[in-house]
Order: sequence, then structure tokens, then C-alpha cells
Amino acid sequence: MSQFNQVSVNKAANIYFDGKVTSRKITFADGSFKTLGIMMPGDYKFATKEKELMEITAGECEILLPEADSWQSIVAGESFYVPAHSKFEIKAKSIIDYCCSYLAE
Repeated sequence: MSQFNQVSVNKAANIYFDGKVTSRKITFADGSFKTLGIMMPGDYKFATKEKELMEITAGECEILLPEADSWQSIVAGESFYVPAHSKFEIKAKSIIDYCCSYLAE
């Protein structure tokens, strides 16, 4: 899906890592939400509350998921899941455009 219809968008961005990662929350009529964001090249470590689906819509990165022994390459058009209450690392090789969905377990 390349477009979301009938959503509310927060005007204020979530800003992380001195502005190198930003996102905006979009909320659907049923109360569920996603974030749409941009990540500048660099190395980042994130913590999750809910299970997340990270869809990379542009760019290239490497990820190290919890309990993984090796880095995995992800490119535009690919996605990955991150367990709830965990941490993961990401190396953005280029500017990353992403959509993050928060999933109930």
C-alpha cells in the first residue's frame, strides 16, 4: 500500500539522535497507528515496546535483530519484524525512508 487514507497526522515530529532520525505518527479511525520516518546515514540502536514491522520504502541498511549472530542486509521494498520489549541495531547505508507498524501480540 503506497497511500493511507482518512488518517490523522501529528504535526510535530518525533526527533531522535540529534535530528538524524525523525518520524511522524499517523492514527487510523480504529485507533491503531504507524509512524512514517526518515533516517540519515549512521548507526542507531532502538528499543521497542510493542512488536514492530519495519518497512523500508527507500534506501539500504543492515540490521542486527535481538538474539541474531550476524547482520542482515535490507533494501527498499523489504521489511523485518522486531519483537516487543527488545532492542535492535540498524546501520543506515543511505537515507532511509520507512514505515513502522506497531502490532499487538
